Amino acid sequence: MATLYFEDIEAGQVREFGSFSVTEAEIMAFAEQYDPQDLHTDLEAAAESIYGGLIASGWHTACLCMRLLVDGLLGPADSMGASGLDELSWHAPVRPNQEIHVTNEIVETRASGSRDDRGYVKNKTVGRDDDGNPVITMVANNIIGRRPD
Repeated sequence: MATLYFEDIEAGQVREFGSFSVTEAEIMAFAEQYDPQDLHTDLEAAAESIYGGLIASGWHTACLCMRLLVDGLLGPADSMGASGLDELSWHAPVRPNQEIHVTNEIVETRASGSRDDRGYVKNKTVGRDDDGNPVITMVANNIIGRRPD
């Protein structure tokens, strides 16, 4: 049952979602299944790449951020899905055992003009390294249910 509704979400709210890191084995396993490029799956080839070593797939990084977004916002919310992303940017590679800290900011909220049961929430999720530099940015447009009468 939802504990967070559209009315509880306001532009400017910032949530700290925690952090994640991935091991070399996790990077390679994800990539073998979903993004089998050498820079994600082959230690020797990755060392010869422009990155100088193994890096996580950007899609892996996005999935890990998505998990924290669900745990920190969408899971407790009356989430009705999303209409898409305005932005998905990978700013820097994520390396094995690197700690990535994830925050989310509510950018904008708008009640639906045609459906009384929902509103639209634009939010920005950012993953940062230990120095505070962004490694990933996602701007999503989620549909959140309004509080029932």
